[in-house]
This record gives sequence, structure tokens and C-alpha cells, in this order.
Amino acid sequence: MGDKAGTRVFKKSSPNCKVTVYLGKRDFVDHLDQVDPVDGVILVDPEYLKDRKVFVTLTCAFRYGREDLDVLGLSFRKDLYISTFQVIPQNLPCSVTLQPGPEDTGKACGVDFEIRAFCAKSIEEKIHKRNSVRLVIRKVQYAPEKPGPQPMVETTRSFLMSDRSLHLEASLDKELYYHGEPISVNVHVTNNSTKTVKRVKISVRQYADICLFSTAQYKCPVAQLEADDQVSSSSTFCKVYTLTPTLDKNREKRGLALDGKLKHEDTNLASSTIVKDVTNKEVLGILVSYRVKVKLVVSRGGDVSVELPFVLMHPKPAEPPVSRPQSGT
Repeated sequence: MGDKAGTRVFKKSSPNCKVTVYLGKRDFVDHLDQVDPVDGVILVDPEYLKDRKVFVTLTCAFRYGREDLDVLGLSFRKDLYISTFQVIPQNLPCSVTLQPGPEDTGKACGVDFEIRAFCAKSIEEKIHKRNSVRLVIRKVQYAPEKPGPQPMVETTRSFLMSDRSLHLEASLDKELYYHGEPISVNVHVTNNSTKTVKRVKISVRQYADICLFSTAQYKCPVAQLEADDQVSSSSTFCKVYTLTPTLDKNREKRGLALDGKLKHEDTNLASSTIVKDVTNKEVLGILVSYRVKVKLVVSRGGDVSVELPFVLMHPKPAEPPVSRPQSGT
């Protein structure tokens, strides 16, 4: 592998030190039209190999319960994909972790990828820990080079016993945001009604579509503010509100979707999922999306609200600096 300055290699050996896996990276990018091939190097002790063969297995699993809860032979894990010969997974979900609660132990629920190399006489033979190597990798997506159009939405609300209406228009300054970047929400209200807008509530919501045995959607606010801005009858109002969704302010929320993480590394809110073909629901895993909700609290008239979808992702990084080999986890 070489010891050139800046080269970084991940290394992990089996407990008996007879099989070692080297990977040049642990993040493999989904470019939509193709996925980075999972490639690396396996070093095997030839004297130990004898009449055995060497296999590599790539597994994508959805873990929806703690391992210590497995009872009566029931497993809280579904293998979405297992391959011992194909190392370019297509149409598979990205790595996502669901934030555990304070009392949860063991591996977190979510979608993870794992590479295993092992020695055996045949592929049907039982895999032993002593001569096998397991290494967690991630499937990730980065922000597209060309973001979509600026999100904008409007609605008009008429009230009972009145032919005069309230008009709400909201927009974001752009469609694509990077993690940790503030989101500017422009709110414009034209109040021709006899009602008064008492407050303005803005929230950023994460939506997680979990596709397992059936599809369920979970939503969780990740940033919110409430302003005592009032809009009286026959008047207009315009203001820009700023929110920044971050994990630091949401670490206590169990079940919040996070980007898949490697051991000893922190993570962030799950990135938006970009899917080209949503027809095959079997292997979608967890789909993540975000929306900004703007709500006007109206006196004696209920609420008026709109939602603005946006994309939250990481930019495509520059070529990583390379350093000396380090052991995997």
C-alpha cells in the first residue's frame, strides 16, 4: 500500500491474524447512475490457507431492534442484500442510523453495510470468527452539482361569513443546503380579512419513510422558532426568519434519522435521500426528506400553513488527503 505522505488505508485482521483486509476508503458514493465499486486487498497466510478458499461477502442489513432483544429465535434484523461475488450494490439504501434512546444498548437500528472476508473449503461451510474479518463501510450520497429551483409556495384562506381573505406566501433562499448552514425563510402576508394574525411559527421537519414490511412515515422537528409578530386586518407583513437544523440540539430525540456512522466517529442529521427509481420498495430501507413549515396563528379563525421541501446534504469533498495505514473497527 505504500507509506506515501497523506495515504490513508483502513486495515483489519481476523482474530487468528491469518486474514487481513485493506480498504482505501470506507465511504462509497452513490452517484445515482452508478455506485463506487467496493474494492480492496485481502492478505491471507498461504500456509494457513491449504485447501481452503477465500470468500468476500457484502451485506446490507436493516436493524430495527436491539440484539439483546432477540428472543425465541426471532431476529430484529432484515438482510436487504447479501452477495459473495457482486461488489457493486445497486438500488440499495444509503447508510442511516436511528438515534437510540438513553436506555438503549447494543447496535443502533438503521441500515448498515458490512464486508466480511473468510477462509473456508466451500461457501456453505460455517463461518468461524477466528478466520474471518468483518469491516463496516458506508454507502453515502453527496449534494448534486445542480440544485433544483428555489422553493416557493402560497395559499389563500377565506373565513366564515366573510368574502375577504388572508394570503400567505413563503419561500426559501435556495433549494439545497449543506449541513450546519442557516436556512432563510421569507414570509409575506397580505391580510385583507377581518382577522388578526397573532403569531408566526416556523419549523424544520425531518420525514423518514421506513420501508420494511410495510411503509410508515415518521416526522420529527429538528429546528423551530415562534415569533410574536402580528398582522392586523387590512395590512401587509414581510419578514425573513432564520433557522439552522443541527444534531447538537436534537440529541435527545429517539428515532431521529442520522447519517450512518463509523465506530468512534460522530455524525449529523441524516442527509436527504435522492432516489431515481422509487418503484422497487423492497430495498429502499429508509428514505429521508426535509420540509420547512410556516404556520400563521389566526385569532378566532384557526391556522394557515404551508410547507416548503428542501434538500439537506454534504457537498462532494475534495480528494481526501492520504495518511499512514490505520486499523479498522
